[in-house]
Amino acid sequence: MGLDVVGAGFGRTGTLSLKQGLERLGFVKCYHMMEVMGHPEHVSLWAAAHRGEAVDWDALFEGYRASVDWPSCNLWRELADYYPEAKVILSTRDPELWYESVRQTIYPSSIALVDSENEVMRGFARWVNEIIWERVFDGRLDDRSHCIRIFRAHEAAVKAAVSPERLLVFDPSEGWEPLCEFLGAPVPDEPFPRVNTTEEFLSRSTVAPE
Repeated sequence: MGLDVVGAGFGRTGTLSLKQGLERLGFVKCYHMMEVMGHPEHVSLWAAAHRGEAVDWDALFEGYRASVDWPSCNLWRELADYYPEAKVILSTRDPELWYESVRQTIYPSSIALVDSENEVMRGFARWVNEIIWERVFDGRLDDRSHCIRIFRAHEAAVKAAVSPERLLVFDPSEGWEPLCEFLGAPVPDEPFPRVNTTEEFLSRSTVAPE
């Protein structure tokens, strides 16, 4: 079946809300970093893909119609090329708020897991560190300006590479209307999902915010 939607936005740009929104619109299922946590066997496939090795995308995404968040957003070009009929959604938010969210949530949480007593979680955390914190941000998460420059450059690259008719730049706070118009779907009679906020993340986490 393949992907109908390729998400190009970084994590903490409302990607879990977008996942739930897409699934509500019938794009079932939508791949997200949470899927990797449920399928640890995918880690080696994503690691290979990030090394530039050939990966059977159709097998990896079997049963999925969309993909958002890390790790797939790192390879949005490859996925957009492999699925040329898929639409591309660049989820976004204010860069300053994005940086603060990352620093308070997924970054300290994943770093803490590097020392986990659970071997699987240790491997997962090391992989996250390799493909996100080191690969994307050069291991410089403490450098706000550097990270925001990378965030802006990533968004600029997506906008420059994807044709306007194929691309939606989407802030989940905009709600259903732009997403439904872009995908040709009816607007649901319910609020757009708003999940995994910083407050919700921290309430579930044992890692204290920095």
